[in-house]
Amino acid sequence: MAVVDSLPFGGTCALRGCDPKKVLVGVADLLDWSRRMADKRTVKGDLEIDWPELMRFKRSFTDPVPKHKEQSFEQAGIKRFHGKAKFIDRTAVEVQGERLEARYFLIGTGATPANLNIQGQEYLIDSTEFLELEQLPKEIVFVGGGFIAMEFAHVAARAGSKVTVLHRGARILEGFDPDLVSSLAAATTALGVTIHTETSVEAIEKTANGRFAVVTKQHGASVTFEGDLVVHGAGRIPNLDDLELDAAGVTREKRGVVVNEYLQSPSNPAVYAGGDVASTDGLPLTPVAGYDGKLIAANMLKGNHLQAEYHLIPSVVFTIPPLASVGLSEQAANRKGLHFRRNYSEIGDWYASRRVAEKTAAFKVLIEEGTERILGAHLLGPAAEETINLFTLAMRFDITAEQLKQVLFVYPTHASDMEYML
Repeated sequence: MAVVDSLPFGGTCALRGCDPKKVLVGVADLLDWSRRMADKRTVKGDLEIDWPELMRFKRSFTDPVPKHKEQSFEQAGIKRFHGKAKFIDRTAVEVQGERLEARYFLIGTGATPANLNIQGQEYLIDSTEFLELEQLPKEIVFVGGGFIAMEFAHVAARAGSKVTVLHRGARILEGFDPDLVSSLAAATTALGVTIHTETSVEAIEKTANGRFAVVTKQHGASVTFEGDLVVHGAGRIPNLDDLELDAAGVTREKRGVVVNEYLQSPSNPAVYAGGDVASTDGLPLTPVAGYDGKLIAANMLKGNHLQAEYHLIPSVVFTIPPLASVGLSEQAANRKGLHFRRNYSEIGDWYASRRVAEKTAAFKVLIEEGTERILGAHLLGPAAEETINLFTLAMRFDITAEQLKQVLFVYPTHASDMEYML
């Protein structure tokens, strides 16, 4: 058994994704909470983020990972290869000139920033580089209005940067409930972040003073924005181009490697693919990649017997406050012709929100008429990233809204508020 990676062992999440990002978000959240309570005159003084120290703290999590991974692979008897792999035929890859043959191959190369095909694209930095910044520039422009842009925008703004978000779509965070996104967008704007939707980036130019000019098309007119740094947050695509899949007869499409229900390539049964590089219904999230990896390992070792199922995957964008979702959106439930009641409310005046002085909070829960089955849950506010897990658990095991209301949770907690959302 062997593992090949051109980057340090540990993967995106642990080294340059969700784990280090959450370290930054946690500190920004602490600062935000302190400022909200200062507005209530319950604390004195004003905290500020020490960016270089925050980076050092972040590295205390990321730096040990590659060595620990190397050691764990060695203890398990797994050979390690550093470098880029490419297929040379249906049963072999090449890594730095060395041929490696195997019975099975697992492609888990993750995602890479999408090519924007614009002039000056080389001036963009990606999320990995953002997480390594030793100093935070005064003015930052984010291209895109998805997870990466909004999470980092919230951190950067609270760290003192002037932030602009340019998004070509009609609204940011298009995969989340529009009513809750509207509330979050308003709070983001109040934070000082400037959001421009229906704005497509045409080019990026370096100015005489070392800054960057981002040339856009906005409602038919040319508009230019300036910043000290421009960050790519406009989507990611499967990282497959260097693998030379054609040499192995592996079929791919826009979403990634074409796979069957066992996450196996139909065009080359020796190859499996999971996570961001597999063309499945799974969301591009770390838990999904981990799930795929376990399923593929079991199918490789014991024959195809486990089928991939991507039912009820919760998703969270770690803005401050966070926005979370699981199950059907209101639009999707309507398209399916389902009959349901829509429980929706802004809850910034609820005790759980007032206690932490967070005005931006809301929920939308969809419950099927007759069966009381929870079809979808959408949360915005403090602890949304935790409460959504309880909704996921209830939905996964068919606990109805009526049954869930009978559960006695610890009070006062965010979980105890679920009763009033149902």
